[in-house]
Amino acid sequence: MRAAFPGFPREGIDFFRALARHNTREWFLPRKSDFETLVKQPMRELVEALNATLARFAPEHITSPDGAIYRFYRDTRFSPDKTPYKDRIAANFPRHGLARHDGAGYYFSVSHKEVAVGGGLYLATPDALAAVRRHLVSRHEEFRRICRAAGLRRLLGEVQGDRLVRTPKGFPADHPAAGLLQFKQLYFYVELPPEIATTPSLYGEIARRFRAMAPFTDFLNEPLIALRKTVAASGFFTDPRRGDVGRLQVKPRRRSHLSETATRTDQPLN
Repeated sequence: MRAAFPGFPREGIDFFRALARHNTREWFLPRKSDFETLVKQPMRELVEALNATLARFAPEHITSPDGAIYRFYRDTRFSPDKTPYKDRIAANFPRHGLARHDGAGYYFSVSHKEVAVGGGLYLATPDALAAVRRHLVSRHEEFRRICRAAGLRRLLGEVQGDRLVRTPKGFPADHPAAGLLQFKQLYFYVELPPEIATTPSLYGEIARRFRAMAPFTDFLNEPLIALRKTVAASGFFTDPRRGDVGRLQVKPRRRSHLSETATRTDQPLN
């Protein structure tokens, strides 16, 4: 029986090792075709294989390879590190109907250093985070049960994320969910040995962890989908940067390469 994905070619992982020593345009450009053949195309095939798995338990997260795979070129404008290329290739499967990083999604990356798998809420706007916190206030016991699931903990450990020192404003400090409300991010993340990247087990290791995280991501996305529907029905929106309220105007627009470059970041989860 043919494996869903046979693994990356060894030459593809070796490409990352060489890139780590020669991360310059002068080295990369003559070898760009090698990158496309040995790294990018296998990554597309892996994303397609994972989409087939997501269809069984998270169809709202199916994402085309072009939409899922992050850009390989680093944005160096505000970074002291001016190396032009990333040291891994990564993909994200966001929730349909939500902005790419407003909802909880699934993530994985492959490099010569590790295979990383994760999922959850990583770069939420203030409005999205407030909606999740209100959700936790009323259903924190359910959330704790989800996070305590034996399979989830065995495959991904404990829930992670940056936290506030105190309970956020507007929530009682003595609430049973106070500890959860302090989270500014909520995600699972684990790093696996890089050796699995070249084997058929890579697909299964990622797929099992995606499936284990499904109740977790569904829980986080539930209030965000509800918020999205409420905002769309009302015709109003809030500007999370200023708290302004205005009329929602939905206009079809072309998705420019420049805007995609400016807004997509390669971070675990989201």
